[in-house]
Amino acid sequence: MTDTIFASGAEQALTSLLAHLQEAHYRFITTTPLTHARVLARQPAGSATTLPDAFGWNLPFEPGLLPAQLLAALDAAGLLSRIGQQWRSKVRVSSIDDALFLHSAYPTDQENAVFFGPDTYRYVRFMQQALALAPLGPQPRILDIGCGSGAGGLMVAKQLADATLVLNDINPEALVCAGRNAQAAGIAVQLALGDSLAAVDGQFDLIMANPPYLVDDDARTYRHGGDRLGRSLSLRMATQSLPRLAPGGRLLLYTGIAIVRGVDEFLLELKPALDGAGLEWRYQELDPDVFGEELERDVYREVDRIAAIGLEARRPS
Repeated sequence: MTDTIFASGAEQALTSLLAHLQEAHYRFITTTPLTHARVLARQPAGSATTLPDAFGWNLPFEPGLLPAQLLAALDAAGLLSRIGQQWRSKVRVSSIDDALFLHSAYPTDQENAVFFGPDTYRYVRFMQQALALAPLGPQPRILDIGCGSGAGGLMVAKQLADATLVLNDINPEALVCAGRNAQAAGIAVQLALGDSLAAVDGQFDLIMANPPYLVDDDARTYRHGGDRLGRSLSLRMATQSLPRLAPGGRLLLYTGIAIVRGVDEFLLELKPALDGAGLEWRYQELDPDVFGEELERDVYREVDRIAAIGLEARRPS
C-alpha cells in the first residue's frame, strides 16, 4: 500500500503553517531536483537558520525556529520527522508572487508525491499570458485537471473574482494540498477526486492542464506521462477535454514532448482531433530543452530533446 503523506486531521496544522509563513512574509522559489541536490551538497551537515531553509530547502531545524504551539501541532499531525534533537518538515512551501503553495518535501520519491517545480512557474506564466491576450468572459467555469498543488488554477482564479474553480486530481494527497492552498489564498474551490474529465460533469469555459510527461520507471503519478515516450497522458487529457468546452470555451495545455529526429509526434497525433472539432488553435514551443538529463536514459536513446509546449484551443461561440 502507498504511504500517505497526510494523516487524518493534518489539515488544520497545514493551515496554521501557511498562516504563520504568510505572516512572516515567507518566499521560496523551487528549483529543479538537480539544482536542489547541488545546493544541499554544498552544506552536507547544514541546519536551517531561516524559514525558507526549513520549508523550502527542507533542512533540519531547531525547535525554536517555530512557535511552540505550531511545532506541537505539526508533530501531532505527523508532518515532522525527528533528526536527532532537530526536526525536518515532511512538506515544502513555495511561492509565486505573494501566494504560497504547499507540496511534497524534497526529495519527491513517493508514488503519491505532490509536484511543484520550474514547470509550475512556466505553466502559470503560459496561462497568464494567454488570458491577458484574450480574457475570459463573466462568471467563467474553470477546471484544472491534475491540479497537484492547485497553483495553476488558483493563480488564474486570483484574477477573476466571479470564477467557479474546480480542482481535480487522481491523487488525494494533492487535493489536501490544493484545498489548504485555496483556503490560504481566500479562493473558494470545488475539489474533484478522480481521473481527469471522468471526475467532473458539464462543460467549462476554461480547461487547463499541466500533465506529467516523462517516462518514469516507477510510474509515479506526478511524473509518469505514460507510453509513447510519455505523451499518451497529455494526448488523452487534450482529446477528452475538447467536447467538454462550452461555446467560446478554451483549452490551455502545458506539457513536455520528446522530439525524435526533429519530429513532434504529439502534434501529429493531436492535430486531426483539433481540426475535426472545428477549433481555433495555436501550438508553440515555450522552451526547446527541458530535463536534458533524461536523455542519458536508454528509453530516450532516439530523442533529440524534450521541449516544453503550450497548446491553446478555442471552441467558436
